Amino acid sequence: MTRIFHTAIAAAAVAMSAGSLASAQTNPMVGGAAMYPTKNIIENAVNSKDHTTLVAAVKAADLVETLSGPGPFTVFAPTNAAFAKLPKGTVATLLKPENKPTLTAVLTYHVVPGRVTAADIAAAAQAHGGKATYTTVQGGTLTFAKAGRGWSITDAKGHTGRITIANVMQSNGVIHVIDTVMLP
Repeated sequence: MTRIFHTAIAAAAVAMSAGSLASAQTNPMVGGAAMYPTKNIIENAVNSKDHTTLVAAVKAADLVETLSGPGPFTVFAPTNAAFAKLPKGTVATLLKPENKPTLTAVLTYHVVPGRVTAADIAAAAQAHGGKATYTTVQGGTLTFAKAGRGWSITDAKGHTGRITIANVMQSNGVIHVIDTVMLP
């Protein structure tokens, strides 16, 4: 009887570990920080050391309240390294108060209304000849195509990047980490 009890406890522990692993795979760490599906986009993003530039830009554009709201939103979140690829001085110029409309346009070009997962992108691409196109809050379009094991992202001007971490679930949407800043 005791042996059966210990076996049952061990099996439950393995099942719980597997469940935790599945959760971790569903909602990965980003920028060294745990991303919690019970927190909103801003509450999670401020903890990612890879997104400090994006968070500063969101604050400068007064979009914190919006992205903390109910959504749902899909954010294609460029990393600090993505911002560093822009021409020298671009980020500093965008963060100036007089450039707030331009900064807002750049940031909202990375946001799609609704909750769009990688599975949604894949289904849309399959239904449309291998490409999925979404209209951003800014009004432009982002197009996705399968690239190896992941997805490429292309803006209306032909700039391309990749989704590096997909499906970071949030209480008010989903974040996909990208390696390029898309410019409208």
